[in-house]
Amino acid sequence: MVRTPLTPEERERGERLGRLLREARGGRSMTEVAASAGISAETLRKIETGRAPTPAFFTVAALARALGLSMDELAGMCEAAGV
Repeated sequence: MVRTPLTPEERERGERLGRLLREARGGRSMTEVAASAGISAETLRKIETGRAPTPAFFTVAALARALGLSMDELAGMCEAAGV
């Protein structure tokens, strides 16, 4: 399956989401949050750095739960940041 290249806007949106998640993680280690969300630390690293700008909904939901955020809170943060 060939993936359609991301637009610059999609790439930028992924980078903003990554920043929001990194800020929400605070002082917790990437490994700790990733394990709590049931994903690999490398996947979290890719999301936080914008290298995986379109993570699956269930991955984002698991990260929100691991960070102690509701999906409404995360959606509000994303909306305020223009994600």
